[in-house]
Amino acid sequence: MKALHVLRTVERSLLVTLFLTMVLLYTGSVITREIGGSFASRFAWIEEAVRMMNLFLVFLALGLALERGKHVGITNLRERLPAPVLRALLKTVDAIGVCFSLYVAWLALDLVQFVLKSGQRSPTLGVQMGYIYLAPVIGFLLLALRYGLSFFNIIDRFQTEESAE
Repeated sequence: MKALHVLRTVERSLLVTLFLTMVLLYTGSVITREIGGSFASRFAWIEEAVRMMNLFLVFLALGLALERGKHVGITNLRERLPAPVLRALLKTVDAIGVCFSLYVAWLALDLVQFVLKSGQRSPTLGVQMGYIYLAPVIGFLLLALRYGLSFFNIIDRFQTEESAE
């Protein structure tokens, strides 16, 4: 699937860019605090920006982590079940995962709307706090997509790297 490949590439690029930006900003903040004196107070916004980027980093990685089988799972149970029972269990987990992820995304969207209406802004950046709450909305929608793709056998999130070779 070409669209899924593009999505993966965009997700990876965004995650790497976010992470590297966080590292550079925080490193710069530490350096200015050490050698900057009163000049360092001008960079108080960096810590808040890094915290916000960290939220997006975590939530945007949900779908990729699920697709790569990096979420917590009980593999010893999965390895001992007979094939028909295992297939039914995995489909059930995927269906529940889609429903749960969509529900959490919907709740998070309500929270975004509520916070945007409140007009609350971040202290140092002045960004409307409602936009920060978009991170779980996007993350859980990406997670629901991956559960759905797994449910319809478009991706195999349970395949290990050894069995793929």
